Amino acid sequence: MSTTHASIVNTGSSTERFGLSGRQAAIAGAVVAALFIAVFWEWFRSQFRQAIEHPSDWGHTLLIPAIAGWFVWLKREQLLAKPVRPAWTGLVLVVIGLAGYALCTLGPASLQHHNTRGIAVGLSLTGFVLLVTGWAWMQILWFPILYMVAFGQYVSERLISFVTYKLQDLSAKGAYLLLSAFGMDVDLSGNVLAVFSRGSVHMLNVAEACSGMRMLVAFLALGVAMAYVSLPTMWQRVTLVAMGVPVAVFVNVLRVASLGLLTLYDVEFAAGEFHHFIGLVWLVPAFLLYLMVLWILTNLVEVQHPNAKGGPHAG
Repeated sequence: MSTTHASIVNTGSSTERFGLSGRQAAIAGAVVAALFIAVFWEWFRSQFRQAIEHPSDWGHTLLIPAIAGWFVWLKREQLLAKPVRPAWTGLVLVVIGLAGYALCTLGPASLQHHNTRGIAVGLSLTGFVLLVTGWAWMQILWFPILYMVAFGQYVSERLISFVTYKLQDLSAKGAYLLLSAFGMDVDLSGNVLAVFSRGSVHMLNVAEACSGMRMLVAFLALGVAMAYVSLPTMWQRVTLVAMGVPVAVFVNVLRVASLGLLTLYDVEFAAGEFHHFIGLVWLVPAFLLYLMVLWILTNLVEVQHPNAKGGPHAG
């Protein structure tokens, strides 16, 4: 009885750490969130527009804040057990973040793109949380914040172009080999597939949109989330996240190959809305394949927990 009473008292005191009732805390949180969005409105507007206009590429970014919030919810008991000691160091980070955002908005053209502003937004968010809650809470909150900043924004063309060409080349060659293995008469020139059928040739340009880069980013975000909540050891987590790369590349090869087959019936299948639809369809088997990797790491790999003792227990 005394243990239960102590637990209730501790929970009650932890919910009023900030000197606010539940309703007051909710209102204060909503006001702070509205102010934060207002200050960085241009960045949020650009982010939301890209996610809505290109759902097969960046639609997953709309889910990232909710996933980050779920991470916090999973650790709520640990958070509420920690003291709240506001750290003025956070104010320094807020100021640096605001200055960086202004520089990346009004400064040199080389700095004016979405991701540099996104880093400034993340720095300001980190500083504000640190200012309000302190270092004890930040020991847990740093990961959800980092996850949200890293995967909650689309990647600008200037950054994504560094790797898309290699992925385009890999996807084109993979699709060429796969179609050839199935007996298709196909030729590859650069990133352009030529599929021959009944005396006619059907061209498929493996453009930047077919590189699989955006699928790769989505799978890395998924892998980090699954590893964080499902796997107990660091090597398992790293393995699952790393496997997101070959899974995304392999499924994108299948996606390009399927588009090559569809061009035999109608060349318009490889362009426009149907092209994006095929990308969304292939996310389903890709996700199932990734779940299979998780299942293998969870069930078929024996993990020796740190607290486990060798040999049978006595008595």
